[in-house]
Amino acid sequence: MTVKAFENAITVDMAFGGSTNTVLHLPAIANEAGIKLGLNKFNEISQRTPHICNMSPGGPYHLEDLNSSGGVSAIMKELSKKGLLNLGELTVTGQEIGENIKKAKSSDSDVIRPLNDPCQATGGLAILFGNLAPDGAVVKQSAVAEEMLVHQGPARVFNSEEGAVKAILDGKINKGEVIVIRYEGPRGGPGMREMLSPTSAVAGVGLDQDVALLTDGRFSGGTRGAAIGHISPEAARGGPLGIVQEGDIIKIDI
Repeated sequence: MTVKAFENAITVDMAFGGSTNTVLHLPAIANEAGIKLGLNKFNEISQRTPHICNMSPGGPYHLEDLNSSGGVSAIMKELSKKGLLNLGELTVTGQEIGENIKKAKSSDSDVIRPLNDPCQATGGLAILFGNLAPDGAVVKQSAVAEEMLVHQGPARVFNSEEGAVKAILDGKINKGEVIVIRYEGPRGGPGMREMLSPTSAVAGVGLDQDVALLTDGRFSGGTRGAAIGHISPEAARGGPLGIVQEGDIIKIDI
């Protein structure tokens, strides 16, 4: 494993609109290989990599559509047209990436968009920093409604996933509010549970284009909406998320 190999993985993920869990798994794998993979690397690659696959839950297409349209190799072939991949990296096939994707092609330009007509000009993920996340946070920007990319609203604060889900399903969350779920990080959870239930509940009650959700927990790949996770430092380690109070105004600018 090399730095360039990890850069390739991030690039494909950005083009594909992959899960926020990428920001957990790839640095962990890199660490085992003795490679430091910082959050700024994700933003750097996102800024130069167009999002070219509008996959569910942010878009209409599914993995079977991608597979029948040429698969990941076709995505990589498209990315290679503008030099976005390190084609000389060796792979498990015993060949370099450039050789592996030589014959790849996309059969459906709606599923795998050309680089000159992307879904979005930048990658599927964005790393955010701010006074609530001085060490960073992550959002799947490809699944955020355009009107929620910049948002300001009052905080609704919950110290557990269960408390937030109950409030959402009981109709106690209003349009424009910012749901804060804290003490769900690696130490606070403990274990950094996936906040799939609250994000699904928000979508289920029709608020996924009207409210934001902030957490020091993580998300499932099936999450959509302005869901910002991995807020660091987490509340259980004294992070500023722990001092947010009900009604505090929170500004988000993705």
